[in-house]
Amino acid sequence: MTRHVHVITHPDVLIDPAVPVPDWPLSQRGRERMRAVLDQPWAADLGSLFCSTERKARDGAAILAKALGLPATELAGLGENDRSSTGYLPKSEFEAMADAFFARPQESVRGWERAVDAQHRIVAAVDEVLRRAPAEGDIAIVSHGGVGALLLCHLQGSPISRAADQPAGQGGHHYAFAAEDRRLLHGWRSIDRP
Repeated sequence: MTRHVHVITHPDVLIDPAVPVPDWPLSQRGRERMRAVLDQPWAADLGSLFCSTERKARDGAAILAKALGLPATELAGLGENDRSSTGYLPKSEFEAMADAFFARPQESVRGWERAVDAQHRIVAAVDEVLRRAPAEGDIAIVSHGGVGALLLCHLQGSPISRAADQPAGQGGHHYAFAAEDRRLLHGWRSIDRP
């Protein structure tokens, strides 16, 4: 039987320019949206749970872990692309930077981690997840939109492009692939809707 891997991006966060981005928690709305994952028809089949070490992903994974009675294994390699060189950016400036990040994957744009390096890291982290996950049950990975898009490009065998990014909004999307052959089962869907 094919095991499914569900890549879930954290939903809405509490944005605070005074707090480092990796330390931002989920907002109340983000917590409510994360609980909606439990209403997905596939949630009951989950046998293992992994997340990035960033607060927002840990918060999301903790909600699933508590409800499903599963431990959440943290892996630094599942973290978002390193943007510490700029820190918090207002939305319009951030979007322009994200466009450049995807458009020039071989370059470090204003000190950001290069997209090719972030893609290599997330693919290696997913390999680690598949090595460590139990042989039974589906797998959930709670991570981030940028690296989720880079992984999706890899799974599709397509060049790095922001066209693979999750739909605009406040995060909270998922896609799934087959653990055995990395075949994409479906693209981005909202965690709010089955």
